[in-house]
Amino acid sequence: MNLRQCLTVLLLITASGISCGQDATSEVVMLKAPVDVTDFASLQRGAKLFMNECSGCHSLKYTRYDSLAKGIQITDESGKVLDKIVKDNLIFQDVPLASPIETAMRTQDGANWFGVAPPDLTLEARYRGPDWIYNYLLTFYADPSRPWGVNNLVYPDVAMPHVLLELQGEQIQTPDGLKLNRPGSMTPEQYRTAVVDLVNFLTFVSEPIQTTRKEIGAWVLVFLGVFVVFSYLLKREYWKNVHKR
Repeated sequence: MNLRQCLTVLLLITASGISCGQDATSEVVMLKAPVDVTDFASLQRGAKLFMNECSGCHSLKYTRYDSLAKGIQITDESGKVLDKIVKDNLIFQDVPLASPIETAMRTQDGANWFGVAPPDLTLEARYRGPDWIYNYLLTFYADPSRPWGVNNLVYPDVAMPHVLLELQGEQIQTPDGLKLNRPGSMTPEQYRTAVVDLVNFLTFVSEPIQTTRKEIGAWVLVFLGVFVVFSYLLKREYWKNVHKR
C-alpha cells in the first residue's frame, strides 16, 4: 500500500468517526446558554451555588478566592475585597483568602465512589462550552438502572449524581421528552435561572480576563484599520515616484 492509499484510508476512518460522534448527539436539541459575564449579580449567585452544591467534589484550583472575589466584584467602593462576606459565603475550609479553590475530597476517594475522580472545573467552560454545561445540568432524568439512579441526555451513562436534584426535582424520560415527575424546591423557571447563574460563573472562571480581551481586541482592529489606510496611501505615494522613472 503506497502513501496515497494510506492517507485515503486514514481520512475515511476519521470521517467515519466524526460521523458517528455527530449521530450520537443529534437526538439532543442543544439550547443556547444566555451567558453574560458582565452580570455581576448573576456571577455572585453562581459562585454561591457552586460553593454550596459543587465544591464538595469539584475544585477550581487555578483560581484563588481573593482574585475570584475581586473579579465578580465582592468589593467595597475602593475595590478592596470584602473579606468577611467571602469567608462567610464562599470559603468552607480553614484556608487563607489567597488560597486556590481546592476540594476537600481526595482524588482516590472520588475515584472509588464515582468510578472516576471528579474533574477540576476551572477550564470546563472553555473545554466543553457554556451551551454543553447548560444543557447537561438541565437534562438529568431518573434511571433506576444507573448506580446513582439518574442518567443524562447530554452525557449518557454519566457517573455523577444529580447534585441539584433537590432544587430541580425528579425528571422522567417520556416519548415527548423530559417531564417533571416530582417538583423540587424551585420552580422550573427558578431552576433554569439558577443554572444560568452557575454556567455564567463557570464561563467567567474559565477566562476572567475575557471582557478586557474583547475590549482590547476591538481597539486593535480599529488601529489596524487606520494603519491599513495610511499604509496604502504611503505605498501609493512611493510607487508613484518609482513609476515616473
